[in-house]
Amino acid sequence: VFTDPILMCGPIIAKYLSVPSVYFLRGFPCGMDSEATQCPNPPSYVPRLFLNNSDSMTFAQRVTNVLVRMLEFVYCKPIFALFEELAYEIFQKKVTAIELLSHGSVWIMRYDFVFEFPKPVMPNMVFIGGINCDQKK
Repeated sequence: VFTDPILMCGPIIAKYLSVPSVYFLRGFPCGMDSEATQCPNPPSYVPRLFLNNSDSMTFAQRVTNVLVRMLEFVYCKPIFALFEELAYEIFQKKVTAIELLSHGSVWIMRYDFVFEFPKPVMPNMVFIGGINCDQKK
């Protein structure tokens, strides 16, 4: 199944049919892509989204980064709760969004690793940045 996993319907269908899934996305909220691929994502090292921190943070920025990471557990849970309920109805067992995403065979990321902050990635994460860019005139 070739899908954008944000709406979680593709991962649910792939798990239901027991077929491999390929995810095509720009990024995932709350660092769920790192959790699903079991990729290290230390909050004192990797800047959180929307904080405008660089990869060389001060101590205060690192503390803020850790606090924002802890808040993500609170505000990201309701986003995927409906999909977890749908998965429960289909599979008749409790399935989390992370478990559904962890079955992705390949993650095709639509951003360029050169322009992002350095962070660890897993071998099944492929960067194809620039495909949505128009050639400069």
